[in-house]
Amino acid sequence: MNITLLQRFVAVADELHFPRAAGTLGIPLAALYTSIEKLEDEVGQPLLTRGNPTRLTPVGTMFIDEAKAMIAAAPAPAEKPKVPAGGKAKASKGKGRAPVVKGQPKPFKKRQGR
Repeated sequence: MNITLLQRFVAVADELHFPRAAGTLGIPLAALYTSIEKLEDEVGQPLLTRGNPTRLTPVGTMFIDEAKAMIAAAPAPAEKPKVPAGGKAKASKGKGRAPVVKGQPKPFKKRQGR
């Protein structure tokens, strides 16, 4: 099982409120709903009753301890390599104008009519 899905389930189980759990995790509410649905599909049974009071189902109460144990047993995520700070950002100059040739009109310049 995916550790991220388990962490999101534990957050919802602790809060018993989807919007607060989404705020705690720092993810959109829709992403939280879909991750809980994916976890319920993997388990094969509903883990939460959605309604005005969100509650754990009997399967959810049994699964919460197992989910916390899986999270604790999971290896720590690998640290991201620290990228050294770059130099000064340079703007892209693009192609610009063609060099001026003596005696010819400027390229892409329309003559002004009278």
